[in-house]
Amino acid sequence: MTREEIRAAAAALDEAERTRSQIGLLSRAHPEMSMDDAYAVQAAWVQKKLAHGRRVIGRKIGLTSKAMQAALSIDIPDSGILFDDMLFENDAAIPRDRFIQPRIEAEIAFVMKSDLKGDVGIDQVLDATHYVQPSLEILDTRIVRMDSETGATRNVCDTISDNAANAGIVLGGEKIGPRAVDLRWIGAIVMKNGEAEETGLGGGVLNHPAEGIVWLVRRLAEYGDFIRAGEIVLSGSFIRPVEARPGDAIVADFGGYGCVSCQF
Repeated sequence: MTREEIRAAAAALDEAERTRSQIGLLSRAHPEMSMDDAYAVQAAWVQKKLAHGRRVIGRKIGLTSKAMQAALSIDIPDSGILFDDMLFENDAAIPRDRFIQPRIEAEIAFVMKSDLKGDVGIDQVLDATHYVQPSLEILDTRIVRMDSETGATRNVCDTISDNAANAGIVLGGEKIGPRAVDLRWIGAIVMKNGEAEETGLGGGVLNHPAEGIVWLVRRLAEYGDFIRAGEIVLSGSFIRPVEARPGDAIVADFGGYGCVSCQF
């Protein structure tokens, strides 16, 4: 994609978020679009958000489960940026007009106590983590999920451009020392309106939730970037996304580590 095409795509995504009106598939408008192009669109959109006065508070990692990777025919995760206006309090009431087609995922959030950069492993990730905490990620789609004319669906380039579908984050439950427990066995029952919808364990995220952060740090290093102290990093969902419609109440029960919830 040309620089002009990248800027135009970022502007269209920004307008779609503001007006809650989806745009068409970027992968259809730009059939030769690469993942590098997609991250360039995301970066251009991030710059627009910063110019609007928003502040980066962290990162999210997506496509960490085998099922989601298979759905998009990709074998690596993707990532996006968390902004200050995406953070909701536990049990928050989400305004009806905030999102377009919200969905919910349950994840383990890492809150960093020191910078994390370069060629790292799980031990370095855990050493740099202040604590982990139960979380919900709110996904949204500023790009249509399916093209009405061709039947083509979003691919990974659409998702990456769309800030990895990120739209919100809810933190709740206990703050857990990163080495206090085996993070692979932290999991949740996710309920919608009192009925269990999905269950999962941290081990479903690349075998260990810290592995997604290892991948992210190494990818950021290729661009001279890194994870900063104080940032929140969503390590990836261990459930399939749960649709959330007006009136729905979502609760992720992490057992002894507490609950995190929101209402629409």
